[in-house]
Amino acid sequence: MSTEFQPPTATLYNRFNRVIEHYLPHGLYRRAMLILVVPVLLMQLLMTYAILDRYWDNVTRVLSHSLSRDIGLVLDGYEKSDKSPAAIEQMKQAAQDQFELQVDVLQGAQLPPLKSAAFYQLFDSKMQRYLARETTRPFWVNSAAQDGKVEIQVQAEPNQIFSFKTDANRAWASGTPWLLMLLLGSTAALLSVAAIFLRNQIRPILELAKAAQDFGLGRDTANFRPRGATEVRSAGLAFMDMRRRIARHVEQRTAMLAGVSHDLRTILTRFKLELAVIGDNPKVHPLKEDVDEMQHMLEDYMAFVKGDGGEQVVAVSVPEAVAATIESVERDRPDSDTVIATGTLPHDNVLLKSNAFRRLLANLIGNAARYGTKVNVTGEIKDQRLWIYVDDNGPGIPPEEREHAFRPFVRLDNARNLDETGTGLGLAIALDIAHAHGGDILLDDSPMGGLRASVKLPV
Repeated sequence: MSTEFQPPTATLYNRFNRVIEHYLPHGLYRRAMLILVVPVLLMQLLMTYAILDRYWDNVTRVLSHSLSRDIGLVLDGYEKSDKSPAAIEQMKQAAQDQFELQVDVLQGAQLPPLKSAAFYQLFDSKMQRYLARETTRPFWVNSAAQDGKVEIQVQAEPNQIFSFKTDANRAWASGTPWLLMLLLGSTAALLSVAAIFLRNQIRPILELAKAAQDFGLGRDTANFRPRGATEVRSAGLAFMDMRRRIARHVEQRTAMLAGVSHDLRTILTRFKLELAVIGDNPKVHPLKEDVDEMQHMLEDYMAFVKGDGGEQVVAVSVPEAVAATIESVERDRPDSDTVIATGTLPHDNVLLKSNAFRRLLANLIGNAARYGTKVNVTGEIKDQRLWIYVDDNGPGIPPEEREHAFRPFVRLDNARNLDETGTGLGLAIALDIAHAHGGDILLDDSPMGGLRASVKLPV
């Protein structure tokens, strides 16, 4: 037996895709923004590194080296002079004219303690290294002096300090922070414009998804209009065409079934009239019962094939709908000893197809009342869904048969999927209505010992 060889790269690729799918946002807009932002941020980091490494570092190195050499030349000129007050004034004037250095002589002063430069203080660290080589004297560097100046103090003689001040542009690339801020600002502006544009492009897709969801739930989608990019517009037009074809199919089917129902009801009416003419005869009673049973079966078949009958959704009060349904079930079963009670129910109004929802409840409650002596109806709203629980203390349905209970015309041994006429459509009709609402029905063991039918509908 041969097995197909799967290369390791395919497995790694699949694993990588699973990891990406796990950690990526689930929304289309967030994923698109992530695809847009990540490359821009990576490019921003690369540009920032290039600016710091190629521009700021190189320019600062050249300027700090030049400044330290100028200071060294001024100090050498002072050493070669007679160090008189006139020589000092001449030196100060020459430093201002030739090197743009403001020099002050501090007599009887001491150097502040020299601090080690932090890693981001590029000028301080470079200036300290170059001054140590060019002046060979004790010094102190302050790159954050007042008025945007850089101050460097060098001890020329004991108790004599030369203070050199110059503009920051003379010492280091002071415009770099503004360049970085301009880069960040332009990037933020471009990303903002791109985010607005992207949201406008994705909104038609979200509208199409909402329209498809509403159509699946039987809600009105007449206000939907395709717009956006060509591909999205084409998908919207295809959705509208599908909606028209489905509506036409349902209309034709309903019209055909209405005609069939009318013809069958006409025949049944003739049977009833003929039986009424015969009179009250014990031999006629079974025939009357058969005609009544055929009438009920016909109505159930029609209810099943019609589904919700094109009913529109309205705001439904769940407690009122449950109370009205229980009253209807009890009225149809006047001789029943089953006790039907209600528990906690949500008081919020829910958008549902009112008549179809009551038919769903009637089938489930009537089914439970037929095979149990106690029935309890409760509900809640959880995870944006309406949950209705119908519990009974009847015989229940074995787990292996619960899936088959929803199949039309299937009769289980304990008949838990039958309706009043025994057609095998009770749970099938209820499930069809739940699906029309975009929901489902789940069967499980009841805390009361019988069957629990859980209705799950989106709200």
